This record gives sequence, structure tokens and C-alpha cells, in this order.
Amino acid sequence: MNAAATTVPGSTWAPMRSPVYRALWIAQLVSNLGTWMQTVGAQWILVDQPNAAALVSFVQTAITLPVMLLAIPSGVIADLVDRRRLLLGAQSTMAALATILAVSTATGHTTPGVLLTLLFLLGCGQALTAPAWQAIQPELVSREQIPAAAALGSMNINIGRAVGPALAGVLVSLSGPTLVFALNAASFGGIVAVLTVWRRPATDRRLPTERPLAALQAGTRFIRAAPAIRRVLLRSILFIAPASAVWALLPVIARDRLGLSSSGYGLMLGALGLGAVLGAATLSRLRSLMTPTQRLTTAAILFGLATAGTALLRVLPAVLVLLIFAGLAWLLAMSTMNSTMQLLLPAWVRARGLSVYLLVFMGGQAMGSLVWGLVANALGPVSALLWAAALLAICALSTPWLPIRHNAEELDLTPSAFWPEPQLVVEPDPDDGPVLILRSYDVPRENVEEFLAAMVFVGRSRQRTGAMEWRLYRDVGVLDRYVEAFVVRSWVEHMHQHQVRLTARDQLRERAVAKFTTNDDDQITHLVAVDPR
Repeated sequence: MNAAATTVPGSTWAPMRSPVYRALWIAQLVSNLGTWMQTVGAQWILVDQPNAAALVSFVQTAITLPVMLLAIPSGVIADLVDRRRLLLGAQSTMAALATILAVSTATGHTTPGVLLTLLFLLGCGQALTAPAWQAIQPELVSREQIPAAAALGSMNINIGRAVGPALAGVLVSLSGPTLVFALNAASFGGIVAVLTVWRRPATDRRLPTERPLAALQAGTRFIRAAPAIRRVLLRSILFIAPASAVWALLPVIARDRLGLSSSGYGLMLGALGLGAVLGAATLSRLRSLMTPTQRLTTAAILFGLATAGTALLRVLPAVLVLLIFAGLAWLLAMSTMNSTMQLLLPAWVRARGLSVYLLVFMGGQAMGSLVWGLVANALGPVSALLWAAALLAICALSTPWLPIRHNAEELDLTPSAFWPEPQLVVEPDPDDGPVLILRSYDVPRENVEEFLAAMVFVGRSRQRTGAMEWRLYRDVGVLDRYVEAFVVRSWVEHMHQHQVRLTARDQLRERAVAKFTTNDDDQITHLVAVDPR
């Protein structure tokens, strides 16, 4: 039985009723703690090295750079292969690399070069698994529970970020970095065990697997023809770019403005984590009261106020309260954007779409942190945070003009192979192409305006599912006739359109067009390009 079928919609915690989701969530929490502990251990090794400041900064670079480089290819791979096996192989490899790091450190062989190389390889593993991990969530819970699952995932990450460094600080001070490296290696074991036990339903593959480059191009065309997805990506940038200032400058505020030690900084991170937990606990109620756009507006306002207050106040309890609200706002924004992306993406392109979102998210944080660091160096951290708060206010004010889709949960993206099979006298080879498809419509004059409006959405459907080009023509030789023409890269990709990529939503678009036509049957022609040389 599909894991999603065993769950029912409800509160934020409803996805936990799925045994596989619950086990993976717990295993991921342990792994997140291990990853953050590893980061602290790595930085500790480098603090006594020559050029320590540069080397310590390279730790974060080694971990995040692979995501920037590999997010898109990883999304392509996750859509082409069995995601469970991909995750299982990547997590096992990461466990082996983390074990090598622990053994190397225990035997005194972890030089800065060895450390940064292993961290980079571990970062490659994280980049490879991130789109696949996101893409399996709708396989584990019902569609109604995807927003709750996204909130629990964001909460998981924030708990790891808040607790992991503090726990690592204690363990490193007691026994050195070897222990935290060993614990991180062991933390992968839970995920590997759950993935090994999970029996993911087999995917029916009647067609040849897409080639990587063609799959990348198909994913790009899908996003280009999906305004709702592009809007989510834009809203992600508008929020993450200024919000990253808090994450980047919080250590400086803790030390210089509040006079805190590393334990005080850990307390501030803990407040952000607590806010994320509270946000997850209240998300179900917030979802019933506000649309996704209103939730993003609220998140930008709360995070902006917390950012300004953190810059101006010098009383730790007040700052901690503000950071709790910031953590709540961060989770509200992240869960809203993540769940909306998942709800807008059909299964065949889900990992590719989510990889673009992850690239925007990680890139926005990385570039934002760099920019805010430079601004703080020039103007001071207080001015930098106030500018960030002002940009968050602009982000909140822009939502009426740049809203995101409010009914994504209602979209039916169930695969629906409703096109009739092509009537052929010659069977093309899979790689033959490009393929030109012509479809004629007879439209009474009084229906032309409504027909043209409906065909706008059909054109987007064609482009989302594989058309490189799409145009609608009027046949001047036949009264009231219009001809749709679109080009697909190859015959096998057109077959993927027929059998894999179309959804119930696409079928509704075509039914809307049929209301304004008088065709008794489908008038479709398939033309395969030939080389006359």
C-alpha cells in the first residue's frame, strides 16, 4: 500500500501518522544534528591554523558550493532514476566519507586540505540528495498534508541548526572534534535503515528513460511555461535575500552589541529554533485563517520587525522574544513556498522543479549573506539590519501585486493519458524528430473570443509538457478554421507527452476549448522531420 494512503488530513502533525514519513523525519533530524555538529567540529580544527579566518570561512563554502553547482543536475537525476535507490546510495556514501573523516581525525591525519576535501564531497552528497528528498514527500503523505509535511521539514532543519552547534560545542570542549565526526557518521545510519526497509511502489516505465540533456531542457521549458511556479521563485528571492541578513550578522550582534559568548549565541539560535517549532504547531490554524499570499505577507512583516528590533535593542530577553517571532516567520514563509512548489509540480518533473527552488533558496542565502557582510563592513551591522528590515517591508507591500496561487491544493495533477494514440502507417524511431503536430479546430464566429482565451492555457500546457514551439494559426482557406501547431524535440518525447506528462488539469483545459468548437472528431496530423541531404 502507498504510504500516502494510510494518512488523513488534519493538523500540522498529521503526516506523522504515516510510519515511513515518521521514521524518515526522525532519522533526518538525527542526521541534521550530526551535520551541524560536524560543521562546528571542522571549524574548531581550523581555528588554530595559520590564516584561520579564511580557512574557517571555507568550511561553509565547501558545504554549500556543491549545492550551487549540482542542484539542477541532481534534480534531473532524481526524476530519471529510482529515488529511493538514489537516496540510499548517496546516504551510504556520505556515511562512508564521514567515517573516513572521523578515523582520519582520530589518527591525526586531518590536514586543512583533507578536511575541506571531505567536506566538499559530503556537500556533493547533500546536493545530490536534496531534490530527491523533497520529491518523495508527496509519495509519503496525502496531497492535503503536503503543507504540513513542508512545515515539519522546515522545523526539522531549524531544530538541527539551533541544537546541533550548541551540542557540538559541549562535546568538542570535552573530547575534541573526533567524537562529533564519529556521531555524524553514525547519524546517517537511521536514514539508510529506513530507506532499506521502505518498499517504494515500482514505477511503470513503458517508454525509454529520458536522456539527461533532454530532461534538463524539458524541465526548463516546464518552468518557463508555468507562471505560478515562476511567481513562487520570485517571492522566494524577495524574502530570502533580505532575511539572510539575520543569519549572517547574528554572531556579530551577539558579540558586539549584546556582549555574549558562544553560549549566548547558541541561546539566540535556540530562540529561532523554538520559534520554528511554535510556527509548525500553529501552522494548521494559520492556514485556515490566511491565504498563502497573506501568510507570506505576515512572515515578511514579522521577520522585518524582528530584524529591526534585533539591530536596535540591547536587552537580551527582548531580543530573544523577537527571535522567537523571527523563527516562526521563517518557518511560515519557507513552508508556504516549499509546499506551494510541491503542489504545483506533477510527479514527472517534481525533482527538477524543486532543484530550481533549492538553488534559488541556497543561492539567495549565500549571496545575501555575502552582500550583507559587505554592507555591515561598510556601514556597521546595525545599519545593515535596518536596511534589511526596510527591504522586508517592501517585500510585504509587494504581495498584492505579486501574489502566489491560493488554490494549489485543489489542482488535480494526476497523470491522465487522455490523448488518442496516433494513427500511423510508419512507426518512427524513438530519436526521430523534431516532430510537428497539427490540430485543427472549427470555431463558430460567435465563439472565437472565448476560444482564443481558452487556447492560451492550452498553449502553456503544450509547452509545459514538451513543446519547444507553439503557435495558433487561422486557416484562410477554410471558413472558421484554426490550426494549432507545436514542435516536440523527438518522437520519444512526444510519446512521453502522450503517456506520462499529461495530467487531469491539462484535460480540463482541453475540455474548456472543446466547448467552443464544432469538431466531430480529432483532426490531428503528426509530421516527423526528414533530412533531404
